[in-house]
Amino acid sequence: MIRRFKKHNQRQQVFRINERIFAVSLRVLDSEGKQIGILNRFEALQKARNAGLDLVEIAPSAKPPVAKIVDFKKFLYQEAKKKKEEKKKAKVPETKEIRLGPFMNNHDLDVMVRRARTFLENGDKVKLVVKFVGRQITHPEFGKDITKKSIDHLSDISKIEREMKFEGKNLITILSPEKKRNKHEEENTKVSLKTV
Repeated sequence: MIRRFKKHNQRQQVFRINERIFAVSLRVLDSEGKQIGILNRFEALQKARNAGLDLVEIAPSAKPPVAKIVDFKKFLYQEAKKKKEEKKKAKVPETKEIRLGPFMNNHDLDVMVRRARTFLENGDKVKLVVKFVGRQITHPEFGKDITKKSIDHLSDISKIEREMKFEGKNLITILSPEKKRNKHEEENTKVSLKTV
C-alpha cells in the first residue's frame, strides 16, 4: 500500500462550519465583516439559518473564537483568490545569465549590458559569464577587462554579489540589484558632499 502525504505547505486550511463548531461562545461577524457581538453557539447558528447562510469559524485560536455568517462556497472562493494574489505579489528573484566573449566589440557589449540592465531593473540577479574558447584562455586579462567594463556600466543600479572567479574556462561574476534610493536621500547626499 502506497501512502502519499501532502507536504506541509500544500495542506489546505480546514474551516469548521455550522454544527461542527464546538466552542460554547463565539464572536460573530456578519457577511460584510461587521461585528454582531459575542453570542453562544446556538444563537449564532440560529442567526445564520435565519439569514440562509452558514456559520464559519475563521479564527479558532482567538478567545472567544471568531465566526462569520457567510455563504461557505463564496467564502472559500474568496480565500483562494486572496492566496493567489499573495503569490503574485511575492516575486522570487531569478538569476539571469548573460554570456560575454573575451574579444567582444563595443556595440555587442552595449547590447548585452542593456539586456542585463533590464533584468536588474526587474529585480533579478545577473550572472555575467565570459566564455573562453580554445586558446583564448591564454589571455584571461581580456575577459577581465570585458567584465570590469560591464560592471562599471551597471554600477549605478547593481552591486557585486560574487567577485570574478574562474570556473573551468568560464569567468563568472554575479550582480544583484541595488535597492533604489528615493530622491530625498540623493539630494541629502549631494548637499552633504557640497558642504564638505
